[in-house]
Amino acid sequence: MTSNHCHYCMESLLGRRYAFREENSYCVTCYDGLFANSCEECKKPIECDAKDLAYKGRHWHEVCFKCAKCNHSLVEKPFAAKDELLLCTQCYSNEYSSKCFHCQKAIMPGSRKMEFKGSCWHETCFVCQYCRQPLGTKPLITKDNENYCVPCFEKQFAHHCYSCKKMITTGGVTYHDQPWHKECFLCAGCKKQLSGQRFISKDDHPYCLDCFRKLFAKKCAACNKPITGESNLRQSIWFHMEIIS
Repeated sequence: MTSNHCHYCMESLLGRRYAFREENSYCVTCYDGLFANSCEECKKPIECDAKDLAYKGRHWHEVCFKCAKCNHSLVEKPFAAKDELLLCTQCYSNEYSSKCFHCQKAIMPGSRKMEFKGSCWHETCFVCQYCRQPLGTKPLITKDNENYCVPCFEKQFAHHCYSCKKMITTGGVTYHDQPWHKECFLCAGCKKQLSGQRFISKDDHPYCLDCFRKLFAKKCAACNKPITGESNLRQSIWFHMEIIS
């Protein structure tokens, strides 16, 4: 059979409109009956001479491709899907979009959203509180609910450890009015951490109780063992170890 006949009903196509599919010719009636997609909205076939708009395997007539809430056309406009419903960006943002922690405006579908500690920001709102440069995915430090890039935080707020000279971001202590990392504040004898422990200061050096007893406690004239009475040690214990927030 030549291409002058419908591949399905075999009727002549001379003088009639027809469509091609997989190198075969079909009359319009057969083509629509065999291949036309059903419109998601009106459930009618999308005929071969109509525009077929498709999204994730579903199809619409051009006039049926509308926002499910406001009924405005979505043709050639940005849209979002929610629970299989198509919504214009305005309706979607009003109903479902996150609000920016900084400006409290909706974060529109398709725009980049930054998330940090359970809150969301517009990319342009997620900036260093001091230099106002975008933070993006760069390292940052939070103080009093404000975010800072590391260089600005160091310049404005950071203490530097008396021992290692590096920045203290959280969890430091002070000893003799000097800031220390907790992991750097060690017994001068055995080098174990003293943060949260009782210790004794001797010649401006901190010692755990065991080391102080071994090194400095008076010894019994009879047995030569350290005299470790708590009343003697308690007089030397330095209690003021301030936690740096």
